[in-house]
Amino acid sequence: MPPPSHPLLRVPVPWVFVLNYLVGVALHRLVPLPFTWTIPVRPDVVGGVLFVLGVIVAGSGWWTFHKAGTTRVPGQVSSTFVSCGPYQYTRNPMYVGLSLGYLGEAFLLRQLWPALLLPLTLVYLQRVVIPLEETRLRETFGPAYTDYCARVRRWI
Repeated sequence: MPPPSHPLLRVPVPWVFVLNYLVGVALHRLVPLPFTWTIPVRPDVVGGVLFVLGVIVAGSGWWTFHKAGTTRVPGQVSSTFVSCGPYQYTRNPMYVGLSLGYLGEAFLLRQLWPALLLPLTLVYLQRVVIPLEETRLRETFGPAYTDYCARVRRWI
């Protein structure tokens, strides 16, 4: 695999989520924002559900790749084309799951800054990481991957 063309691609995607969240925690300590909640369901319940759902979605994507014998490292070229399991519904279940888990954690801890920073990670994935991965998948799997993209959404 050639070296990543973007310097930030050297940071594994799960760590991008972690580092972004930690920046949010630091901002939360420096400039606390009130976490106001007007929905009749407790935020820790919503956070717990989102977090568990995120673990299930990301874990099922990871496990599906593991069973298929292909890489689970973002940016590496896959050896097997996977379109079953959660990949029937989203081309990026691990990223969807990480996003849900991230948001769930913010709700559980009632930290607004990390939630406000999540779009930065999503824009980075959408504009930098995923296009690189999709280019490599098209080069590797050709029309099968192009047809898959026509059937299955990038996110949800």
